[in-house]
Amino acid sequence: MADIARLAGVSKATVSRALNRSPLVNEETRTRILELASSLKYTINIGAQNLRLKQNRTIGVVVPYDSATRQHLSDPFFLSMLGSLADALTERGFDMLLSRVDAEQLDAAAMPFDTGRVIGLILIGQWRHHDQLNQLAARHVPIVVWGAQLPQQLYTTVGGDNVSGGMLATEHLIAAGRRRIAFFGDINLPEVAQRYSGYCNALARHGLPLDPQLRVSVSFLPEGGDQAVREIERRAVPYDAAFACSDLLAMTAINTLRALGKQVPDDVAVVGYDDIELSTYFHPPLTTIRQPIRAAGQALVGALLAIIDNQPAGSLQLPTELIVRATST
Repeated sequence: MADIARLAGVSKATVSRALNRSPLVNEETRTRILELASSLKYTINIGAQNLRLKQNRTIGVVVPYDSATRQHLSDPFFLSMLGSLADALTERGFDMLLSRVDAEQLDAAAMPFDTGRVIGLILIGQWRHHDQLNQLAARHVPIVVWGAQLPQQLYTTVGGDNVSGGMLATEHLIAAGRRRIAFFGDINLPEVAQRYSGYCNALARHGLPLDPQLRVSVSFLPEGGDQAVREIERRAVPYDAAFACSDLLAMTAINTLRALGKQVPDDVAVVGYDDIELSTYFHPPLTTIRQPIRAAGQALVGALLAIIDNQPAGSLQLPTELIVRATST
């Protein structure tokens, strides 16, 4: 900065104001300073500036992992959500610090906030420890969670309408003439539990029995779809459709169904969940429940910034949508 000030014939304070686009510096001087800064490859050290000004514009984004399954960060749903959050934060002039914590120790997510590295936290998923998230909220850690609304919840959530999504998927399969609909997913996870509730509601509405043999508990790992199909085949129960709680589960389930000589959708109709980009290009294209990922990023960031500013930020449930493609019709 001193070099730029000397070359431009101005003070360091003027250089600082010009680099920060202050209206106190006239246009001609600001242009000259910016050109010099560019030629010298000078950039502002945001971290140092934040320390000096006692400001911080970094938000922590935490993706928990299950130590038993180690669901990878490359999961398409995670990547879509991270992209949405990055766009929303960039639009507001904030940086993103990405970290992972064990889903059994969600309270560890607060470390970047406790050490002053971030001013608030966004968690992608509640996993199984709603109680730990309540504890973070109780000690006033600014936090917003992508997940399901639960009883006695102290923290703010933004999430898709999972019950409606489960009903949409199941009602669609029933309307297509299917009567033995398998459910693939781990109902110990709050969002999956709500999707299962929607599935049960749809069966009850149409007078269809709820057969526990048709529910297979599998993780969100891609191989979960293969495991689910092989398990239901091992049980030797008849089924003519499957509702999988993620698109990856649905796709790997379809691959296994093919390997077992079953046709999709003729023998088994399949509906996934999320509407990841790949679902359009899968063969056959996948019927799925669309999660509002772009709106989710905006809503999560908006809610967190409101909490940081000591403004009210209630939990929000975003609508889900049935996208009909070739795996169910």
